[in-house]
Amino acid sequence: QVQLVESGGGLVQPGGSLRLSCAASGSIFSIFTFFDINHMGWYRQAPGKERELVARIINSGSTVYADSVKGRFTISRDNAKNTVSLQMNSLKPEDTAVYYCYVRWGTDYWGKGTLVTVSS
Repeated sequence: QVQLVESGGGLVQPGGSLRLSCAASGSIFSIFTFFDINHMGWYRQAPGKERELVARIINSGSTVYADSVKGRFTISRDNAKNTVSLQMNSLKPEDTAVYYCYVRWGTDYWGKGTLVTVSS
């Protein structure tokens, strides 16, 4: 019912920036709008570690961030373009992970992920 495709990952040096985007499509948008999806966000999974929440946003604009990314990452949503984005600044090697976007619409829908590598 919902398909998610992430983009924007890649290799960046420590201190650099990347912007991840997640485009949503699917049959639900024939009836509902992106704004109707209240809950969406980003998780990440580093090698050998469990998947962890990075940031989430609800349709009021309220946000939640992991302590490790507060002040460096900013999540946003564009209801006209059906996208949720993650601006990542001051990247650190420990931010290296596969980043997954998700939306919650009865159940959680996930993208396939995009790899972010922070290394010199």
